Amino acid sequence: MTWSNSDIAALVEPDRMHRKAYVDPDIFELEMERIFERQWIYIGHESQVPNPGDYYLARVGRQPMMMTRDHTGGINVLYNRCPHRGAQLCTARKGNAGKMFRCSYHAWMFELDGRLESVPAVRGYDNTGFDLNDPEFHVRKAPRADNYRGFWFASLSPEGPDLETHLGGSKQAFDQLIDRAPGGETRVVGDCFRIIQKSNWKLFMENQIDVSHPGATHESTGAAARSVEREIEQNGETPSMGYGFLSDFQRIGIDGWTKFSTTGHPQGHCTLEGYMGLRPEDPDTNEYVRLMYEAYGEERAEEILGVNLHHVLVYPCNSVQTPLQQLRTIRPLGPD
Repeated sequence: MTWSNSDIAALVEPDRMHRKAYVDPDIFELEMERIFERQWIYIGHESQVPNPGDYYLARVGRQPMMMTRDHTGGINVLYNRCPHRGAQLCTARKGNAGKMFRCSYHAWMFELDGRLESVPAVRGYDNTGFDLNDPEFHVRKAPRADNYRGFWFASLSPEGPDLETHLGGSKQAFDQLIDRAPGGETRVVGDCFRIIQKSNWKLFMENQIDVSHPGATHESTGAAARSVEREIEQNGETPSMGYGFLSDFQRIGIDGWTKFSTTGHPQGHCTLEGYMGLRPEDPDTNEYVRLMYEAYGEERAEEILGVNLHHVLVYPCNSVQTPLQQLRTIRPLGPD
């Protein structure tokens, strides 16, 4: 089916949305074209490519991309595709390419910033219009790539708002991820935890700010965490804040969750008020606060720690949980 703008608008009513918005393959293709391949999409953090030759794979809409670190220390976002016959340059999710990228199909060699360096049997391309220095034969770069405090994004559209304008009110999520570190910086530790979720991408995003579900869906998790907390307390010890993050699901209850506020921001971003504050009875928390005071001074540290957000949605594909120092990224594979 060919969807007109009026057809799409008709799917949305003030109090409900048509199920086709979540299952129709043609709608999904339009979302890839008009949203994911035009908006700023999160690629990765600079710490994931610390050394020259390092690369990290990602997707922007339907396009395979990679973040690379070149010999100058610069970061590039390139299409993961050889310009010759379209073979993937890198197949492992992350790694180090050495001094250059080498296409496994015809052994074309590319600099770490995508420039074509050499081609075997180059005489075979005589009289074909091939020019080693023609940018057409370099690995394509994302039309736009930029970072906010080390978090890299790319857009396949050459036009549109710059990254900071796009992030708008959601910047506080990345500020919190970094500012809550006494050292003033953060990095990705280990590999990413990956799952395939069989649902439309919008359901995931909507669920992150659905305050009606935690007291029910996570009820058993909260009860289990609270049970462990009691055992620790009976032994005269103080449970860590991690248990409290889960046991609060039970303590707050279904009705209590509905009192937490959500705030919408331009560009589709949204924030959900947090429920877990610092616990002064926890020795680890006290030591952390001491380090924050030492790093920032009491006034600035209190300002940073006074921001309490449970979720920040960075439209269209990120959910940031600053209390857990966690960033989730979705890569839609299909409508459902």
